[in-house]
Parts: sequence; C-alpha cells; structure tokens
Amino acid sequence: MNQYYTYILTNQNRTTLYIGVTSDLKRRVGEHKAGTHAGFTRKYNVHQLMYFETYPDINAAIAREKQLKGGSRQKKLDLINGFNSKWVDLFEQL
Repeated sequence: MNQYYTYILTNQNRTTLYIGVTSDLKRRVGEHKAGTHAGFTRKYNVHQLMYFETYPDINAAIAREKQLKGGSRQKKLDLINGFNSKWVDLFEQL
C-alpha cells in the first residue's frame, strides 16, 4: 500500500514557507536539505520540515497541497503551531 505526504518546510528564520507532495518524505526532505535540485528551496535555503500529512491516495495529497497553497499564510502558521508548536525540524523523527 502506497503512502503519500503533503508537507511544509521553512527556512532557519521561519520567514519562508514551502509546500510540497511526495511518496517518500524522508528521501524528499533529505534532497531539500542537500540542495540536490535547483529551485525555490535551494535558492531560499528552505529545508526544515515543520508539518506533514499522510494520504493513501496521490490525488488526495495533491488536492490538499493545492488547498494549502491557496490558503492564507496565517492558516499555514496555525497548522504548524497546532502540529509542531516548538517549530522543531521533524526530519530527525522520520
């Protein structure tokens, strides 16, 4: 059974948020941390995992990603604060 993840990353100063979808959260966040791929997260040093949700279906994960991206910054902050109030990098717990 496959598992899919919608996740939120931030930078060290907590000023930038990034939302993504993956089927392998540990590998993908590791790629963000290593700067493997050129793009937004490497440019802005966004690689700390603050929040994630799990889905059995890729379409549900993508729909949630789009919903989060369309929401306000405050809604994203509220999600993170409810899930990870100390804003610790959850990568080590994966």
